[in-house]
Formats: sequence, C-alpha cells, structure tokens
Amino acid sequence: MNMLNLLIIVPVITMIVINLSKDYKGARISAAIGMGFQLLLSIFLVVTYLNQREAGETAAMLFTSDHVWYESFNIHYAIGVDGISVSLILLTAIIAFAGVFASWEIQNQAKEFYTTLIVLATGVFGFFISLDLFTMFLYYELAVIPMYLLIGIWGSGKKEYSAMKLTLILMGASALLLVGIIGIYFNSAPEGEMLTFNFTEIAKHDIPLAAQLFFFPLTFIGFGALGALFPLHTWSPDGHASAPTAVSMLHAGVLMKLGGYGALRIAVYLMPQAAQEMAWFFIILATIGAVYGAFSALVQKDLKYINAYSSVSHLGLILFAILMFNGIAFTGAVLQMISHGFITALFFALIGMIYSRTHTRDIYQMGGLMKVMPVLGVSYMIAGFASLGLPGFSAFVAEMTIFVGAFQNSDLFTRISTVLVISSIVITAVYILRAAGIMLFGPIKNKEFLSLGDAHWFEKVSIFLLIIAITAIGFFPSWLSNMISESVGLLVERFVVR
Repeated sequence: MNMLNLLIIVPVITMIVINLSKDYKGARISAAIGMGFQLLLSIFLVVTYLNQREAGETAAMLFTSDHVWYESFNIHYAIGVDGISVSLILLTAIIAFAGVFASWEIQNQAKEFYTTLIVLATGVFGFFISLDLFTMFLYYELAVIPMYLLIGIWGSGKKEYSAMKLTLILMGASALLLVGIIGIYFNSAPEGEMLTFNFTEIAKHDIPLAAQLFFFPLTFIGFGALGALFPLHTWSPDGHASAPTAVSMLHAGVLMKLGGYGALRIAVYLMPQAAQEMAWFFIILATIGAVYGAFSALVQKDLKYINAYSSVSHLGLILFAILMFNGIAFTGAVLQMISHGFITALFFALIGMIYSRTHTRDIYQMGGLMKVMPVLGVSYMIAGFASLGLPGFSAFVAEMTIFVGAFQNSDLFTRISTVLVISSIVITAVYILRAAGIMLFGPIKNKEFLSLGDAHWFEKVSIFLLIIAITAIGFFPSWLSNMISESVGLLVERFVVR
C-alpha cells in the first residue's frame, strides 16, 4: 500500500472509533490516539522523504500512485508528494494533534465535534497529496464545508452570522475555482491528445495564452479568497472570533494555507505567462492586505480579532511572495505558510485558554494575568515575539527569505511594494507588544482573576508542542528550507526572470 493512503485511512478509522465511544471521555481519547498516530505517520513520511532525496531520488513527486476513477473524463485518484506538500502535511498533523488537546474539555456533542474536526483535517491531508485537480477540488470542499457546522454549532457570539458569511464567501470563491479548473482541463493537452486533470501532466505543455489570461484570475482569486486575499478577507476575522479554540487553530493554522498552496501550485505554476502579465494587480491587493491587516489589528481590543487581522497581514506576505516568481521568494512563501500556521495556532490556543478562565477577550478588562497564570503568560509572550519576527523563531526565517527574494526583482514597482510590505512588520511589533502589555502586566484589574488557575496538563501538551515547532524551525531551518527549495526549483523553471 502507498503510505500516503494511510493519511486518509487513519482519520477515517479514528472517526469510526470516536463514534463507537461511550461518552466524551472515550471520544477525546480516541481522537488523541488517532491524531497522535497521524503525527507519527507524518514524521515518518518526512524522514522517508529526506532519506530518498539523499539517496539520489530527484523525481518531481515521490510516493506516487495513480488509479483510474472516472474514465470518461480521465479523472484519476492520483497522489504524490514533494518537499512542499510533505512540509505542509507535517504542519497539519502537528496542529490537528495539538487541537485535540486544546479542546479536551468539550463535552457538548463531543463525538460529533471531534468527528467533524477530523473530517476537516482529512480534507486538508487529501488536498496536499492530490495530483489530480478534480480530486484536489473534492478534498478542498471536504475541508471547507465542515467549518459551517463547527462554527454554527460549537461556536460563540455571532456564530450563525459568522458561519453563514464564511460559507457564502468561500462557496462563491469555490465556484470561480471550479470554472478555473474546468478551463485548465479543456486546455490541458495539445489538440488531439487526451485531456487530463493531472497537474504534473498539464505542466508539460503550455496552456494557450488567451486561455491563461481568462482562467488565471478566476483560479487565483478562488484560492486567494481562502488565503485572505484583500478584499475577500472579511469572512476571516468574524469566523475566527466565533469559532471554538481547536477550530480556530485548524482554520487559521492549516485551512487557510490551502489558498496559498493552490495559488502557487495550480494558478501560478500552470499559467505562468498570465501570472506574470497580471501580477501587478494582485501584488497591489497583497500589499494592501498586508498593511491593512496590520493596521486593523492595531485598533482591535478583542484578542481573537487582533490575531485574526494579524493573520490577514501575514497571509498577505504569502501571496506577495508567490507573485515574485523566483526560487527564494517561493521558498519564503512556503516557509511563511508553515511558520504562520504554528504561530497563529499557538495564539488561538492561548486565547481560548485565557478566555475559558477570564470569560472575556477584551484586553482592557484584563491586566496582571502574568501573576496568576505564568505559563500561559510566558507562552503568549513567546508567541508574540515569534509573530513579530524575532530571530530564533520561525517567522524570522520565513520573512527574511521573502524579503530577500522580493528584492531580487529589480523593477521599481516591486521594490516600492516590498518596502510597504516590510512596514507591516513594524506595525506588528506595536500591536503585539500593546496587547501583551495591557493584558499580562501591571496591576490585576479584576480581583476575581486572583483565583484563576494556570494551564492544565492537556493544555501544556498543546502549547509546548507548538512552541517546540516554532523554535525548532527558528534555530534549525536548513533541513526544511532545503527540502522546500528543491521542489520550488521545478516551479521556477517555468518563469522568465524579470
């Protein structure tokens, strides 16, 4: 059996066991064991991939498997991975495992909650291993649709509004994406040859420029909406604010990376001429998103909204890097996907833990929390330092790679855009330090907070796992960046240096 199939089979078995459990305790233990096994499988995949690369394997995709699914349209269940997808699979596995422990105290419809959460994770795993665009789109929908239930049922605040807003915008984007994929399919092979959905086969031929110019913006916007492309980002802050903790972790940490991955792997890679001709427009949108998201976070007082708008800003960096069309920037984009995934998951985990104790997310109603919950306080500071790009953490490696790659382009427009994007990092430092200073330090404003407890053991599992990932990449980035840059090299070959 191809080991990639286990990434789908293990979650399916886990969901079956969860629904056979007697109560919420059995459901959460089953979810933890299943996602723990998935994490071990992902680590084994990374190690195996690295060993095969060292042994001289230079194929674009490894662990490939191809089975005819729907012969009439040449749809295959085709799977395979390279350094980009392997690294994102590891990201997904770590956050999914941490998310189970971050939601350890959920008792209301626990079986249904963990099952729906794992359905979302399964869609993400399937998306990253798919080589067939049709299969990839099905997994994409499998990952997105559960968000409506997870927010609408287990969320808080304006959960019905947030769930509906998220669903309508992302389903609208999916419609554009479907049109783009069908357009790619009908231009996937020279006249007389069999059409295909396999993007590795499509990349061997050039899609006609006229078709690229029509279908590229549809595909890029379709994926970009999930990656918080301005101005289609508005679903994200409301969705984050209403989602339960584990859902926010997977939503921001993993699900939104499908947008960046799809924009790079499908839209830009398969339609490079149109991407370069239309880049200026999307660079403007990505730059606005990065700066606007930072300024919006600066004026928020709700912890979830601060982190949500921060995500809009940092995801703007990903789309910006993708539009630079060189190997260093592409590598930085993938590193930023991974770095932001871990950091924002840690933030949302900590915010959920703090809210469960204080019953408020308003930073002005807090104060002095470091005195009563030092583990959570120190962890929040670590997440903050990582987010603002302090050396020794993953964001520093990712952002520096992006900026170096961006400055490789010599045109004035790109240089000005890069300077504007870099300015968002300065604003990030302001809103991170502002929130931490008000919330964690100074006198305790509410005397009821004096009796609050610190992190439980299961919360520490989630926190420490994410901190280890963030610092490991920060201090030892070479193995990850080398793995990504090898795969990125094949993508860069399709672009003319500007």
